[in-house]
Amino acid sequence: MATAIEIPVALRADDRLVLRHVDWTAYDAVRRALRDHPVRLAFDGKDLELMSPSPIHESYSNLFGRLLGALALARDIEMRGGRSMTFRREDVQHGLEPDDCYWIQKELAVRGKAEIDLAVDPPPDLAIEIDITRSSIDRLAIYAEFQVPEVWLFDGRSLRIHQLQLNGVYMETEASRCLPFVDVRKMIPFLQLDSEVGETTRVRQFIQTMGSAG
Repeated sequence: MATAIEIPVALRADDRLVLRHVDWTAYDAVRRALRDHPVRLAFDGKDLELMSPSPIHESYSNLFGRLLGALALARDIEMRGGRSMTFRREDVQHGLEPDDCYWIQKELAVRGKAEIDLAVDPPPDLAIEIDITRSSIDRLAIYAEFQVPEVWLFDGRSLRIHQLQLNGVYMETEASRCLPFVDVRKMIPFLQLDSEVGETTRVRQFIQTMGSAG
């Protein structure tokens, strides 16, 4: 019997709503129904979380993108961004949308592809989660199902690096494996909202601080 779900499309900014005991068919129906709505989904095989990102949530995500994009240019690194593309695989019964994600070491494997199938193509090397409001679902466990090697969690004050271990569990580490030449925690001041210094200036200062290739 099909599962009937009333879909809330008017969540307030950064509100999180969890629907319990949801199967893959119901998750997929909600995902398709909300395609044109700014709502992020996370499905762990039994529970479905819906979250509507706030302006500050999206500002942090945008800043990460600008900083990492500028760093890739300065260091001459080929990097492909996936933004908040949908991770979904019916065979593992999991799905979610990250706040940002990147192929770095495996960029060549997805270069030029219009469609990326995570059942065939490699997962992003790095995913970024803006963790301002605590999720009710273990999102790291979902990333583990997709074998994402590294996840950064940023809560507006601290930036934590989690790397996937051979046992399928993430461990917090001091240094990034994806960008080993970067002291990731030095990014934190450049991610803060500032009424005196614009984003472009902060990106420029970040690159000056991190240095260039060579």
